[in-house]
Amino acid sequence: MPKAGGGGGAGESICHMKSSSSDWSGRVTRESHALALEKGVFTWDDPARIARSLMKSAEASTARSAPPFRSAMSMLVFYINRAGKKLPPERKQTLEQAKEELRRLYDRKTRN
Repeated sequence: MPKAGGGGGAGESICHMKSSSSDWSGRVTRESHALALEKGVFTWDDPARIARSLMKSAEASTARSAPPFRSAMSMLVFYINRAGKKLPPERKQTLEQAKEELRRLYDRKTRN
C-alpha cells in the first residue's frame, strides 16, 4: 500500500493516516489543557457570557503558547469547525456573536 507523506510517522499507510488524522481533533478536545474551560461554555445561550468565560480562561492559563486573545478565539473557532454541519444554525449564530464579543472585549476590529 502507498505510504502517506509527511504526517503521522514513517510507515503508516494512507488508510491508517486517514483514521489518525480524523481522530486528532477528538484527542485535542479530550486531552488539551491549554485552556481550562468552564463546563458547558459552548452550550450557553448568551454570547457575551461565552466570550467573558473564554477570556477569563485564556487570561488565567499558564499553559497556552499564544496571547490570550488568540488562544480564546482559537478555542472558539476550533469548536465551531469541529461541530461542522452538525451545528444547528441558531447555535452557530450564538457562537459567531461570541466571536464578535470576544473581539470587542480585546479591543479588536469586528468583522461586520
